[in-house]
Amino acid sequence: MITPFETSQVRSGTISYGVSSYGYDIRVASEFKVFTNVYNVVVDPKDFDGRSFVDVVGEDCIIPPNSFALARTVEYFRIPRDTMVLCVGKSTYARCGIIVNVTPLEPTWEGFLTLEISNTTPLPAKIYADEGIAQLLFFQSDEEPEVAYADRSGKYQKQTGVTLPKI
Repeated sequence: MITPFETSQVRSGTISYGVSSYGYDIRVASEFKVFTNVYNVVVDPKDFDGRSFVDVVGEDCIIPPNSFALARTVEYFRIPRDTMVLCVGKSTYARCGIIVNVTPLEPTWEGFLTLEISNTTPLPAKIYADEGIAQLLFFQSDEEPEVAYADRSGKYQKQTGVTLPKI
């Protein structure tokens, strides 16, 4: 279901990732799309303008004050048909005013998870690549959904990189 998979929590000198008490702490990859208003474009989910962001690749990423970035996970997911997964932020970042958007991973969804990371502070915020960014909580049902994500050809199925909004 998760590749690569850490069987225990990795903590030494890093923001933790891997198996936790009741979930799994995911890592953020080294690819970021940091939003900027240099071109003064409107962020429109129906007509997304690529000039809304700058690409950053590296060991860390600085998110400007009151701004946000898109990133992807290091891990690739294959969610079983009887499982729903919810993504919540880690307290280490939350205590710094950095919020990871709550994102569902629906039954039969597959791919790298695209994350929205908000810096709610009036100061620049640093995000560390290849370290923990959020926690996944798994909910297994005793019944499978009648129609799952793959059945309806979900638009974000098998996404590979940081995926922008689609209609």
